[in-house]
Amino acid sequence: MAVPKRKTSRARRDKRRAHWKVTLPSIVTCPQCGEAKLSHRACRHCGYYKRRQVIDVEEGSAQQ
Repeated sequence: MAVPKRKTSRARRDKRRAHWKVTLPSIVTCPQCGEAKLSHRACRHCGYYKRRQVIDVEEGSAQQ
């Protein structure tokens, strides 16, 4: 079995792992208002998270 002659440095090892976590954010629909939102975050349109209102959103300022 082949064995490395030298220890792989942290920098060289981490260069290989630079993109392992790069993914697109998952976008889901808000169950309260039906708008698209990022998962595990409060909805910017209605201010709800897990069926509770956590942010006060004024009607006119949500579309900035």
